[in-house]
Order: sequence, then structure tokens, then C-alpha cells
Amino acid sequence: MNTDPADEEPTRGALTQLENHLFCWLLDASPAELQRDTPDAPGILTQLQSRLDDGHLMELPRQPAVLPMLMRALSAEDISRHELANIILGDPALTEQLLHVANSPFFRPSDQPIESVEHAIFLLGLDGVRSVAAAAVMRPMMTARSNQEALFTQRAWRWGLACARAAELIARSQGADGNAFFLVTLVPALAYITLRREVTRIYRGQDQAALPEPAVIRTALRNHEWDVARLLSVRWDLPPQYQAYLMTAERPAPNGPHTPINDGIILGTREVLRHAHQRNLPEDQLLRALQMDEPTFVKIRTALLTMLREAPHP
Repeated sequence: MNTDPADEEPTRGALTQLENHLFCWLLDASPAELQRDTPDAPGILTQLQSRLDDGHLMELPRQPAVLPMLMRALSAEDISRHELANIILGDPALTEQLLHVANSPFFRPSDQPIESVEHAIFLLGLDGVRSVAAAAVMRPMMTARSNQEALFTQRAWRWGLACARAAELIARSQGADGNAFFLVTLVPALAYITLRREVTRIYRGQDQAALPEPAVIRTALRNHEWDVARLLSVRWDLPPQYQAYLMTAERPAPNGPHTPINDGIILGTREVLRHAHQRNLPEDQLLRALQMDEPTFVKIRTALLTMLREAPHP
């Protein structure tokens, strides 16, 4: 656990570098490309800021129709397996996505295929299926629309799942609602995809053939990730507690404790990059950056690494 004030400044610097490494990987770009001056960047970013100020992002995903009912199910402690299965089966698209996500290495507990919602609930339990259902609702919005964005969306989805899974496990280790933190920690990944699409839309409004420079996208992601995450949480009418989780993670109290979102993003980012053979965060700096005891860290990191090893990476 990082408790020494003398470590705070080096740790902040290390986490900034970790974020830079993440952007290089997500955008498939070199550090030099992410720092390149682009003449049209100020105009593009000004337009983006204006749209955010007005709350009118063209690419902001609409609230999934099934989300309100699903949120009630996810938060109901006394819901039965039969009731949850009926809610999921009542939406064929959600059922299809849930089975797809449940059979991914991030969730499937064995080599045995999961062939039905009932089978998923039996193998994963209610808590496991709640997280799968949350991912299933988000997955269609993170699917590539074109070849140009395919690699970015694949990597953003993988990063989001890893961070959400880490946050879920950290929350449970603290006696908090792991399912809530899983869903909320997926929102920044969707914010990244939304921002990339919005910047691309602005570019194409000026030149049909134009694609945004990696440096412009990087600036948009760095400056507005939490703005879009917060906007999504409001537009989707997420429960006030979920919105509070995002707000606290965005603006942690000085020298205060991390939330599961903060530590989940640090740990998820580091391990995704390490597994993809990218520059990341040295082990000693990782331990200083996280606010958890070593036995908890080892347990959660082991579970995360198992999922990453089994999942092919783009």
C-alpha cells in the first residue's frame, strides 16, 4: 500500500507514463506520433469541447432498452435464478450477447461451452451472471463499425474488461458490491470509443476521406474520458450511487483512499499491457501505486492473469 508521502510524486509520474503506454497500444502508435503537432488539432478539439459543453455528442450511445430492468435485477439481492433467467430470455439480443460473453475466456470457468442462460447461471452463479449480463449490455456498443476502428475497439474492450474485472474483485475483497463496480468500470472504455468516434465524425465533417491523427485522439481521450463517462451515467439514468462512484474515482480526495475503480484501472491497465508485451509499470511501482495489502494483490492479480492468458489478444 502506498502510504509514504515521499512516494506520491514519483508514483504520479509512473502512472502518467502507464497511461501514455496505454494510449500507444490502443492507438497502435509510437510515442512520437502521440506528441506530434497537428495544425488542425485546435479546431477539432474546440469543436469537441463545444459539443461536450452542450451535452450533444453525436456518437453518445443511447441507453440500452433493457438496461433499466436489468439494473433492477442486478441490484436485487433476493432475486432468484429463475427470475434472472426470465429477464434475460425476455430479450433475444441480450440472450445472444450474454452467451457470447459468457463463453469468452474472461468468464467461462472451464473448457465446457455454456449453451443456455440457465447453464450460465448454474456454472457462474448469480453474481457471475450479473457481471456477464452487464458486459453483454455494453458489448454491442463497443463492436467495430469499420476496419479503421477494429483494432482500437478490440483493444478498448479488452482493456475495459480487465479493469472492470479487477475492480469487481477489489470491491468484493472490501465487502462492497462487486457487480456495481464491474459495470461502472466498463463505462470509461465506452467513453474512449465514443470519443474516438466523435473526433472521427468531426474530421469527416471537414474532409470525407480524413482520419484523425493519433495525437488528436490521445488528447481527446486524456482530457475528456471522465466528462463522457459522467455524461453516459446521467443519460443512461444509472443509480445515483453508480454516478457517485464515477465522480469519486475521477476526483479522489488528496491523500485519500482509492476506490475499486482507481485500483482496478491501474491493475487492469498494467496487466493488459504486460500481457500484450508492451511497456508498462515495473512491479515495485505497481505495488506502490495500489492501495491494497500484498495477499489481496496476489490473489486478485492471479485471477486476472488467468483470464488474460486464456484470452487471445489483438
